Amino acid sequence: MTADVQIALMARAPVPGRAKTRLIPRLGRAGAARLHAALTRHALDQIDRAGLPATLWCEPDMEHPFFRECAERHSIALRQQPSGDLGDRMRAIFEALRGPVLLMGSDCPSIDAGLLQDCAGALAQSPTVFLPTADGGYGLVGLREPVAGIFRDMPWGTDQVMAITRQRLSALELDWVEVAGIWDVDTPADIDRLAATGFAIPPYED
Repeated sequence: MTADVQIALMARAPVPGRAKTRLIPRLGRAGAARLHAALTRHALDQIDRAGLPATLWCEPDMEHPFFRECAERHSIALRQQPSGDLGDRMRAIFEALRGPVLLMGSDCPSIDAGLLQDCAGALAQSPTVFLPTADGGYGLVGLREPVAGIFRDMPWGTDQVMAITRQRLSALELDWVEVAGIWDVDTPADIDRLAATGFAIPPYED
């Protein structure tokens, strides 16, 4: 079953002023974009080490040179992110790929290759798996097959996302596994935690 699991990574093009906007007060527009690019490369490195097939889902399109660089370096297929809010896009990705899929964002440096393998293994035992984040959301969701409704009308970006998801899964009588708690990089305060891991933080550049 683990060999059948594929990974879908969602990432935004590192355009200054449009990537990691909440980090701009600390890093500047260009600095925030550079950190986003570095986090995306880190995620791709871990996916490579996990040894699972993967696709990179690009926003706003696949033509940005950064995505072309990623495709060449990691031999990963590029796909256009669907339209709609985050929940619409996530649902559409699961429907497009079918089968067991681990869908993850690009801003969780605590997701490493071993954790990806653990999630793939857990998906063999449970129809859904999650890596909840410390801020109340999650950085990875795995589904054996698409599940209608769990992403609809979600208050993304709030501390209620994982709690509401648990309620919806319970209502659907679906089992789930929370493989591990993780953290993501969303706010200026998260940069200090990232720096403490040895991750290179770009200087302020506007």
